[in-house]
Amino acid sequence: MRRLRCSWSALKPLIIISTPLAILPLPLVIKTKEAECAYVLILMAVYWMTEVLPLSVTALIPALLFPLFGIMKSSQVASQYFKDFHLLLLGVICLATSIEKWGLHRRIALRLVTGLGVNPGMLMLGFMVGCAFLSMWLSNTSTVAMVMPIVEAVIQQVLSASEEANKDHKGALNGISNPALQLEDIEAQHDQSEKIKSIEAGITEPEPTSEEHETAKAPTPPYSGKYRTREDHMMCKGLSLCIAYSSSIGGLTTLSGTSTNLIFAEYIYQYYPECTIVNFGNWFVLCLPICIIMLILSWLFLHWMYLGSNFRASLCSRQRTEKEKITARVLRDHYNSLGPISWQEIVTLIIFILMAILWFTRNPGFMPGWSSLFSDNPGYATDATVALLLGFLFFLLPSHKLNADHYEALITWKDFQACMPWEISLLVGGGFALAEGTKISGLSSWVAELLTPLGSLPPLATVTIACLIVTSITEVASNAATMTIFLPILAPLAEAIGVNPLYMLIPTALAVSFSFLLPVSNPPNAIVFTYGHLTSMDMVKAGLGVNVIGILTVLLALTTWGTPLLKLDTYPDWAPVVNSTGV
Repeated sequence: MRRLRCSWSALKPLIIISTPLAILPLPLVIKTKEAECAYVLILMAVYWMTEVLPLSVTALIPALLFPLFGIMKSSQVASQYFKDFHLLLLGVICLATSIEKWGLHRRIALRLVTGLGVNPGMLMLGFMVGCAFLSMWLSNTSTVAMVMPIVEAVIQQVLSASEEANKDHKGALNGISNPALQLEDIEAQHDQSEKIKSIEAGITEPEPTSEEHETAKAPTPPYSGKYRTREDHMMCKGLSLCIAYSSSIGGLTTLSGTSTNLIFAEYIYQYYPECTIVNFGNWFVLCLPICIIMLILSWLFLHWMYLGSNFRASLCSRQRTEKEKITARVLRDHYNSLGPISWQEIVTLIIFILMAILWFTRNPGFMPGWSSLFSDNPGYATDATVALLLGFLFFLLPSHKLNADHYEALITWKDFQACMPWEISLLVGGGFALAEGTKISGLSSWVAELLTPLGSLPPLATVTIACLIVTSITEVASNAATMTIFLPILAPLAEAIGVNPLYMLIPTALAVSFSFLLPVSNPPNAIVFTYGHLTSMDMVKAGLGVNVIGILTVLLALTTWGTPLLKLDTYPDWAPVVNSTGV
């Protein structure tokens, strides 16, 4: 492994230098704007997929090359790097910062899990529901970083339950007898947060060092050592995987739940400005059933793989085993240790609920929203307006009782800086610049013309092929990078074959998040993998099943409730008229 890692490190400079030289004939020989833009697109795609440079650095390539090729002025390119998306992200991160700072996420997760039960099947379902809910509002990476220490504490208590049951229960009654399991261990929390920040900074997962690999993932016999029984080992695998997968599933549900949703929404706002049907409310109505169906089917699949097919034991009430009693006790102790809900948590929760309500009611579609109050300026207020308005409150409202000597807001700029993913902002901006360049140069239209033979296929078949392609690529490339590459290609394709662009783009935007196969596919997978309960093959086997569940569920939504909700069966007035054939 070390030799392979060294070989890859040696290859990086070679790829950085050889890639632009290998594709240099495109601008030098063909000498068209399409070829020059294709040069930039291919160069960025190779750098993004191989990650020989930080993703955010690669995202700056359009700012360098588009002006030199005469595709866009430098000022035009610069304007693509800060959009409405970035303002929405600022407001959402203010909310996420307050939630993390005051521990509201821990209270929500523990309350959900203790309410659903503690047998392994219900424990898995409880963690999946809690993780998915948090991921609707926080980044997937942050959610997994918050929930996984709780899961690990429960896992360790279950693993030691048999030994503790044979003693006089002194250690068991303590609930958290092992200091290593205490969630409030500041040093451990700091180390973990630093690890997560480094992962988020590159939007990829650093491979563990040889020493970490040996300590964290040393092969352990399934019936001895770390795991007393095969059932214990399988339970640990199932609980670990359910956290990684449910965070990605939950992120689908809201426009702010994951960066790819925001990239999609901003692309629609920018290139189809008259399209008002894509908003927080409609997206939630479309994707909440998708999330619920995927959670249920994924839970059934993971339960069958790791806990067996005895679903009655999980769903029906029965007498608890000794392990389940100890697990319930440790969860209850964790929840009780939080104490009564604090003023800071109450204020954060109120703003959180208010933000969701204002997003829903801005332009719900089935009735006039509050944006109709500003009828003189229709379309001026967006979801970013709500996010910024309430985001400001976190810097204004006091975190403690006011006195003459001291005033501290709910969050400080330093707190915000620690949570704000500036790298994602640059990456998304680079994607917008690339998309605008492909449009201005005519490259996207040229590619769409090449793909028009796909118009002879049924539209659903074309969408299925697109979903399979992006799902495969996103396993080895960044979700955001994959999204920014495919949006400028698929939108003109939909126009060329006379299909509603949303019919093509929405399933693709959702399928980009189905990166379940490998530890390196996304940061949540990497975080879960570092706890040492899983192998890469475990993720491949489970991820294939969840990928199939995801694609089938999205196609089901597209052909049932999604069509009347978003009027996908007709070619819209807001799209360029190329071919008026409907779906």
